[in-house]
Amino acid sequence: MTGFALFRLPHASEVTCIRQMEGNPMELLSCQELNGHEGFVVAPFEVKAEQPILLIRPEEVTILDLKAWNHSPISDFCVSQETKSSSFGGSRTTYAIDFANFHSQLNLDTFQKIVLARCADEVTGGKCFPEELFLKACECYPRMFISLVWTEKSGCWLTATPEILLEGRGCDWRTIALAGTMRLEGDQLLGEGETLTWTTKNIQEQRIVTTYITECLEQFTRDFREEGPRTVRAANLVHLRSDFTFKLPDNQRIGDLLQVLHPTPAVCGLPKREAFRFITHNEHTPRRYYSGFMGMLGAEETHLYVSLRCMNIEGGYYHLYAGGGLLKDSTEEQEWMETEAKLETMRRII
Repeated sequence: MTGFALFRLPHASEVTCIRQMEGNPMELLSCQELNGHEGFVVAPFEVKAEQPILLIRPEEVTILDLKAWNHSPISDFCVSQETKSSSFGGSRTTYAIDFANFHSQLNLDTFQKIVLARCADEVTGGKCFPEELFLKACECYPRMFISLVWTEKSGCWLTATPEILLEGRGCDWRTIALAGTMRLEGDQLLGEGETLTWTTKNIQEQRIVTTYITECLEQFTRDFREEGPRTVRAANLVHLRSDFTFKLPDNQRIGDLLQVLHPTPAVCGLPKREAFRFITHNEHTPRRYYSGFMGMLGAEETHLYVSLRCMNIEGGYYHLYAGGGLLKDSTEEQEWMETEAKLETMRRII
């Protein structure tokens, strides 16, 4: 086996296992190269030769009942526990340096918005069987897309994300604008966040993402509709979400659309090109496959999700990733606490 992916769609009771048995997953250097292909996609935030888009060919596909889970094709998969001399995680001091650097650019009006991410390390504490973590994530987060992926090139990644990048079949497609974050506490945990009042900062952040997606879709179709924003829950957090449904006359150009959409302002910033360049040159911790996207690209159905709330399991560590969108009125304490709340999604299952 040279690569596998387990995934469960939101609210689904079935798990799909994709395995490539021979040869290495296809390596691509742009989203456009996905045109005409199918398989499980693992895309990084920054695509480059040593960190390509990976396409796991579905040479073996198994559908498993989550409620009657007994044995999966990768049940004996174990991540090596050799502890490395260094880790990826950054300290509060490192985050403060990054925040000051990023926020200064907002004050100079270089960006409307820019996303700052960080990594936190947890020690695995013995043998790690990622499939057990995948099952726990499925149990804890029924509303999210859950995936577990391993290839030699990418390593092992577990994701529990609420954000659709692109999904559909035939001519009918949809994407979402998801931004703004608030934490549920106390009696709020009994509901869906319907009693919360959103701050101006969160509303503005979500509108930036919505405007960007509208401009992207206009390059491919005039037949689209926007609904929202509305409050949606993801674990103990809530976000503002707008839904876009649209028609594509030619689904052979999905790679072209992905090239325009990824990365969205929800994980990058605006202006996109300048924000992307600043992030890749100035964040202390490389994002790798965090805030990229993954999921099934199929001839009949496609389900691609932004890789949020994720961790890389490697060499005795769980590397947990989280980020937040910065605007002019953002504060370091506020943004740090938002990343802490997002990291809790993965900490809860380990």
